[in-house]
Amino acid sequence: MSTTLSHRAQPTYAPSVGARGWIALAVLMLPVLLVSVDNTVLSFALPSISSSMGPTGAQQLWIIDIYPLVLAGLLVSMGSMGDRLGRRRLLLIGATGFGVVSVLAAYAPTPEALIAARALLGFFGAMLMPSTLSLIRNIFLNPNQRRLAIAIWAACFAAGGALGPIVGGFLLEHFWWGSVFLLAPVVLIPLLVLAPIFVPESKDPNPGPVDPTSILLSLIALAPIVYAVKNLAHGGPIGQTVIPAVVGVTASILFVRRQLTRRTPMLDVRLFRVPTFSGAVAVNLLSVFSLVGFLFFVSQHLQLVVGQSPMQAGISLLPGLAVMVVSGLAVVPLVRRVQPRTVVVVALLVSSLGYLTVLAFASPTAIAPVIAAFALLGAGIGAAETISNDLIVSGVAPEKAGAASAVSETAYELGAVLGTAVLGSILMASYRAHLTVPAGVDAGAAAQAGETLGGAHHVAADLPAAEGSALLDSAHAAFDAGVVVTSGIGAVLMVVAAAVAFATLRPRS
Repeated sequence: MSTTLSHRAQPTYAPSVGARGWIALAVLMLPVLLVSVDNTVLSFALPSISSSMGPTGAQQLWIIDIYPLVLAGLLVSMGSMGDRLGRRRLLLIGATGFGVVSVLAAYAPTPEALIAARALLGFFGAMLMPSTLSLIRNIFLNPNQRRLAIAIWAACFAAGGALGPIVGGFLLEHFWWGSVFLLAPVVLIPLLVLAPIFVPESKDPNPGPVDPTSILLSLIALAPIVYAVKNLAHGGPIGQTVIPAVVGVTASILFVRRQLTRRTPMLDVRLFRVPTFSGAVAVNLLSVFSLVGFLFFVSQHLQLVVGQSPMQAGISLLPGLAVMVVSGLAVVPLVRRVQPRTVVVVALLVSSLGYLTVLAFASPTAIAPVIAAFALLGAGIGAAETISNDLIVSGVAPEKAGAASAVSETAYELGAVLGTAVLGSILMASYRAHLTVPAGVDAGAAAQAGETLGGAHHVAADLPAAEGSALLDSAHAAFDAGVVVTSGIGAVLMVVAAAVAFATLRPRS
């Protein structure tokens, strides 16, 4: 029998958990913190990586993109695998692999090696996040406790984003860039010790057989589409856009058709016929798209345009991340009196004001508008993400929580990939179009300066003072011209997300 988003899927009486359940939640927050810290730290480490390894603009984007790309491609498979094999077991396997590969990433000698390590981190990371959210769904059966637990889950994800720049900034100022990856073993060792003690195992009692064909189709459905988007944003050959897009769309259609015909599908795609479920997934994707796109440019703006150190840049974003945490927790009692749809729509419109603040008030050296913009963005996304995740996981039977959690995480990671690929590529294209390289700079150096803002800083350091200053002035102006374009896109996306939420998250009878 397929799962549906219906109140009948919820028990008439749901027992509350005691202290042991909340201790289990605290243990499950360790991998959540790790994943969010890892994402934020890497964005702030990009200038150091660029200076040390000299990656091209495409390699720089792939260093960021490959992790969520592999992660998103495997989330549905791993969520379903957790339902079958046991969510705690899969969590422990993923934690072990993630810790080992993080050490390899820390000592990667080349951009290619770092990209490969990030791909492996995506493989093991796909075992972590769906497991945490599905375990929460099965530990907290009481709706009020579950909503609070999911709010804490989302708040810890945001808190990790706040902690990442501070800890990462300290490491980047005192050690080499690879030290940021060594945070993983420190966080995961306590998880490996405590999870078997406090976190109960759970899985689907009637999971059905493993379906290798569906796993393969889910993989090849996403990667070609994202590649096509990246190639289109870069202005690459039309064939390298159309062919991968056709492959990805075809694989997606075949995946959906296979799920509809199987008696025990890996993912019950009929859930997407339910407006509340599909709307909540769309809210996740669009809001994270805008959030990650904002972080991509603001971390470089603070360090390379304003001139802050990595730690100072992290501290500048701390108020916004704190607001995100607070809004995610504050929305829990609010939705007992206000319809979730209303809260989500208002929250997303508040987020759009963050991007509009960048457009209206930001200047090359101003920090206050950036702080205010991120606080507005964080306030809205913190509230919206708590409710959307609760709507996704609470609407399915507990034994299917892994697959539902994987859908939520897939939307998040796909939003992260597209946020970097689309907004990042548009930003870099605008940067290259507006950059003016001083006369006398050789072709090789000019090409490097045109790749990234970090490349321009590297080239300027080797030029005479007058030429170097002229190059940096042009590079900063070109970068901020791209920020204006991407901020406008981000504001529009938040309004679109609010419209989607208004149309789909209707109260159910």
